[in-house]
Amino acid sequence: MSDPIKEETSNPDNSGGSSEEPYHRLAEHLDRLPGGFAPSRTGAHIRLLQRLFTPEEAELATHLTLKQENAATIAERVKLPAPKAGKLLDEMAMKGLILSVQPEKGPTLYQAIPWVIGIYELQVNNLNETLVEALNEYWSTAESREKPWKPQLRTIPIGQSIEPTLEVLPYEQVEKLIEANDTFAVAPCICRTIEQKQGRGCDAPIETCLIFGEFADFYVKTGLGRYIDKTEMKKIIAEANEANLVLNPTNSKRVSAICCCCGCCCGVLKGLQHAPKPAEAVVSSFVAEYDSEACVGCGVCLDRCQMQAISDEGDKVSLNPDRCIGCGLCVSTCPTGALSLVRKPERAQKEIPATLYDTWYKITEEMSQKK
Repeated sequence: MSDPIKEETSNPDNSGGSSEEPYHRLAEHLDRLPGGFAPSRTGAHIRLLQRLFTPEEAELATHLTLKQENAATIAERVKLPAPKAGKLLDEMAMKGLILSVQPEKGPTLYQAIPWVIGIYELQVNNLNETLVEALNEYWSTAESREKPWKPQLRTIPIGQSIEPTLEVLPYEQVEKLIEANDTFAVAPCICRTIEQKQGRGCDAPIETCLIFGEFADFYVKTGLGRYIDKTEMKKIIAEANEANLVLNPTNSKRVSAICCCCGCCCGVLKGLQHAPKPAEAVVSSFVAEYDSEACVGCGVCLDRCQMQAISDEGDKVSLNPDRCIGCGLCVSTCPTGALSLVRKPERAQKEIPATLYDTWYKITEEMSQKK
């Protein structure tokens, strides 16, 4: 598959010119990656990159693509000595600025990663006061954009909400996703970490970012997370259900991560909350169905729902299906079965790519077509 992020083949020049030039080039490069990197009207995006990258790292990063390559190949393209390029790439990977993968055989491979999901989440261990301030300034001044392209995350139901009669595919069940993998890690949620550092947020668990496969190896190697086994994975999922957290895996059949998201801290859910019809914006195969005759008005579902899809009507509740993202949190604790999940009609089902890499390629293709 050809890489939609075109390689830049000029020689990195760290001498002469404006000291901000490498960062402007990097900002443009990140903006072509999945999800983009919207510029700030105040220049906060450049100042944020200056906190994260040295000028040399910024220049080198513009030459990486979504294709995994060894240091010698990258060094040849950017006209750097291979040892120097390899050292820089290793340092950048340890800082969470690029991704590195160690195959069973052969040299380490490196690739670019998006701003979100990618560089931003990988800064969870670096959240000092100055970085938090830089992030806040960036998010509050970044150019507002519609995002018509494919999301990087999707929503799946909590296992307890799935009835035996419901048609559910393997990649739509969290238990099946866990069983299909052998390597797992857990890391802190950056969204709740940032909020708590500012004296805000909720009391939901922090260590809930679940990582799979080669991404798990990367998290452990860089000190961002720790290895866990299937038993602990399932325990964290159960705790997420108890804490009213929505399961958002990567938008791929073979998952690379599962975010356990709350509506008060997490960017993905807060973005969906502002959508006129979250049910249409989300990638989810299910929607809740409500039986008013079975409802006893206990109100448990009101606190469980993260999308304000359920309203208090006194002795009953009402459900707005346009706001339902099919997470199943309301279903798993409904004492009378008044709430259940149903499969969306075929016309409302969205394509799920095979891997996260496939999702990234599809997004970049869609982004290039929109420009």
